[in-house]
Amino acid sequence: MRTPAGIRELVVGAGVVVTIGRFVDGPPAWLVAGLLLGAVLLGALQVFGEADPTTRARGVPIESLIEPAVLAFAGVGALRTVPVGLLLVPAVAAFVWILHRGLALEARLARATSPASAADRTAVLAITMVVGLAAFAAIAALLPGGLPGPGSDAQPPSPSLVLALAGADGLVGFLLAYRVAALRSSNIRDVGWAASTGGAVVAIAAAGLRTLDIPWLLGPALLVLVFFLWEAMHGGAPLARRRDPRRLWEAALLVVIGVVVIAWSIGFRG
Repeated sequence: MRTPAGIRELVVGAGVVVTIGRFVDGPPAWLVAGLLLGAVLLGALQVFGEADPTTRARGVPIESLIEPAVLAFAGVGALRTVPVGLLLVPAVAAFVWILHRGLALEARLARATSPASAADRTAVLAITMVVGLAAFAAIAALLPGGLPGPGSDAQPPSPSLVLALAGADGLVGFLLAYRVAALRSSNIRDVGWAASTGGAVVAIAAAGLRTLDIPWLLGPALLVLVFFLWEAMHGGAPLARRRDPRRLWEAALLVVIGVVVIAWSIGFRG
C-alpha cells in the first residue's frame, strides 16, 4: 500500500519545529513540545482519516495516534542531549526518518480490516521502544536536574523533581502500554488495565532510578528495559485471560512497591 498523502508534509513540518525547539530553553521548551504533540496528533488524525474512505467512516483508532504524537513531543526534549553543531543534522534526520516510518505503519494499521500480523506487532513494539527511549530522555532533559551528569557530586534530587519525573514518565509509560496492549485486545477495559499497570511500573522505576543518580542516558535506557520486561510478561497471553484475582494481586503489589519507592525517594529512609 502507498504511503498516504500528507505524511511527508507533516514529517517535514515536525522536523522544522523540533530543530527550532532545540534553541528554546525553560518553560517555553515545554510549550513547544506540547504544541507539537497536539499538532502531530491532529495532523495524523486528518491524514489517516482522508487516506481511506473506510477508515473515515468507522473512525481512526485512538491508539494509532499515540506513538507519532509522543515521538513529536520527545523530539523537542531528546534533541537537547545533542550538542549544538553538526551532530544536530543526523539527529534531526533520525527523528524525521523514525516519525515517517511510524506514521506510515500506523496509517496502514488504521485502515486494516483484520488483526495485526506478528510482523506488524513486532514492528510496533520496536518503534515503541525507540519512542520510549526518546520520550524518557526528553522528560529528563526538559526538567532541571532530571538528567544527572556522569560522576557529578550534585545534591540529591528534590522530592518535587522525583515526583515530576515519576508522573511524566508514568504518563508516557501508560500511553505506550496502551498502544501495544491494543494490538492484543479490542476490549477497552482490558487495554486500560494493561496500560495502567505499565504506567505504574514505569513511574515506580523512574522514581527509584533518579534517586540512585543513574548518570546521563543510562536512566532512560533502563526505563525502556523495564517497559520491555513488562511487555514480555504481559504479551504472551490474551488480555482477557487475566481476570480479577490476578489483577487485584498485581494492583496491591504495585501500590505497596510504589509507596515504598516514593517514600524512600523523597527522603523517608529510616
